[in-house]
Amino acid sequence: MVTLLSLTHFSLISVLAYLCLITLVFTISFRIYKNVMQAVQKTSDGHPFKAWLEVDISLSEEKVREMSEVAVARINRFVTELRRLFLVEDLIDSIKFAVALWALTNVGAWFNGLTLVIIGVVAMFTMPKVYENNKAQFDAYISLASAKLSEITNK
Repeated sequence: MVTLLSLTHFSLISVLAYLCLITLVFTISFRIYKNVMQAVQKTSDGHPFKAWLEVDISLSEEKVREMSEVAVARINRFVTELRRLFLVEDLIDSIKFAVALWALTNVGAWFNGLTLVIIGVVAMFTMPKVYENNKAQFDAYISLASAKLSEITNK
């Protein structure tokens, strides 16, 4: 949450640089602390991050190829769907898309993208508790809405 709030006042580059700097200061401080403790206690525990330094973080060619194939397939589906919507292959779908875009322009006029992300993060952590406290009312309204939706789709 602090990172998201920082992004509202600083650029992405500044926030990333500050996060990396904070991490680096922490790790350097911890390393110095461990070296001092080893000197005082006369132990030879070694590097405090040795286990993490030995972890293999490289990607295999097969995994990269597999991930890129999945990404290319998804991008192709996305571009094909956009082409279908913008070139009005189906008039109803294109009108629905236009209405959704119009709604997004109104949302964009009210909030910027970062504000929406912050609202989403806050909602992600508060909505489960709200649902837990009011489960009966939510379930009643959801069943009512799904019944109305199925009634409309059947017509």
